[in-house]
Amino acid sequence: MKKLLVLSLIFAFMLPAFADSEKEEDRVKESGDVLKEILNIPDDIPQDLLDKAEFIVVLPSVKKGAFGVGGSYGRGVMICRGGLHYTGAWGPPALYALEGLSIGFQLGGQATDFVLLVMNPKGAKSLLSSKVKLGADASAAAGPKGRTAEGATDVVMSAEILSYSRNKGLFAGVSLEGSTLRSDGSANEKLYGAKLSARDIIRGGKVKAPASAAELIGLLNQKTPKNKSDPKSLQ
Repeated sequence: MKKLLVLSLIFAFMLPAFADSEKEEDRVKESGDVLKEILNIPDDIPQDLLDKAEFIVVLPSVKKGAFGVGGSYGRGVMICRGGLHYTGAWGPPALYALEGLSIGFQLGGQATDFVLLVMNPKGAKSLLSSKVKLGADASAAAGPKGRTAEGATDVVMSAEILSYSRNKGLFAGVSLEGSTLRSDGSANEKLYGAKLSARDIIRGGKVKAPASAAELIGLLNQKTPKNKSDPKSLQ
């Protein structure tokens, strides 16, 4: 009887942990699904920009407030090319959260998918340090779309982060200035079973990618296996 009671207590404590882990794994899987759909849109993110991104952030279904000045909040993943100078294969993802204000007229709630390309080591370093305000701590701009980024050189060269959105089937570059990105520490702990910083996960080589990230990593290694940034910019 005592043994049965002890086992019941153990399961009672373990089940919430498993449920939490499942929720985070679903978040990673959803990020992979969203990125796959977006990269299959004709005239989507220019391939030459994708090939020069060191990090990619995917934020599925970011929620915005219903009217006037509304808060926005979303959860997703950040994933990075491996190697000292970002020239290796894509590695394990860290979970991230987007927070910010949406100022203006909004009729009805919205859910928007976002993809952010981090275009240089400086932008990557900013996102790994702490909570980052886009447009202030890291320069951000609406990303150009189409088969190539030709004609948008000024935007591409001046921004550390290029952002894209998809809402109800519409795909466009969009500015997220004023929003903040931060590592979702508690979610990362649930996913990996240890207290780790985003840097530990992405750059430290301290964890293996969870099975839930297989599609996301496989997709990026297929679509953009090689970093085509100017090697001097990665030093």
